[in-house]
Amino acid sequence: MRDSYSVQGGGIPVAQIEADARAAFISKTYIHLALAVAGFVGIEVALFSTGVAYSIAETMLGTSWLLVLGAFMVVGWLASRAAHTAKSLAVQYLALVGFVVAEALVFVPLLAMAEYYAEGAITSAAYVTALGFLGLTLVAFLTGKDFSFLRSILWWAGIVAICLIVMGVIFGFQMGTFFSVAMIAFAGGAILYDTSNVIHHYPEDRYVGAALELFASVALMFWYVLRLFMSRD
Repeated sequence: MRDSYSVQGGGIPVAQIEADARAAFISKTYIHLALAVAGFVGIEVALFSTGVAYSIAETMLGTSWLLVLGAFMVVGWLASRAAHTAKSLAVQYLALVGFVVAEALVFVPLLAMAEYYAEGAITSAAYVTALGFLGLTLVAFLTGKDFSFLRSILWWAGIVAICLIVMGVIFGFQMGTFFSVAMIAFAGGAILYDTSNVIHHYPEDRYVGAALELFASVALMFWYVLRLFMSRD
């Protein structure tokens, strides 16, 4: 949910460049998003097919989730900052790859539990997430509306969500169905906001950073859609 206005080095927003250059930027962004999703899926398939995922899940579940969450947030912040500020394209790619790997590792315990306790939930959640992403993307592109006003709402909602998650870990209470639904709505708002930035605000050389932000929002939606499916089994 990074504000593309704050990208170091400035750059002319894509809304103000020629149509061909804008189309090229949007195309690169979604190609990189597709590659990030493919990389995530490939890592998970490799981890589960070799059995390594179960060792990772056991280790992570035996560790304080606050440490795991904290480490992931640090990695996510560093990756986002590098993707949005680094002048080197290689560093931007390294940030995206690092974030995809971190996301894949964080997902391992949830996917392992879904595979064991809720057969078919992973596939169903993937379909729902894909449909949700497609619908929100169409809304942003067809309306052409600038959804940058969502930034403040998303920041406050994100802070509240993190506080609730931390309290849940500390005091041992479970986040119920309502929380999952609320986080799915939050992720949907993030996708709408990120897509709007892709259309209107990113400089044309920041397609890797744009793809990273979209991937993070899609992954967040998938996480909570999957949790919602698991809670029904």
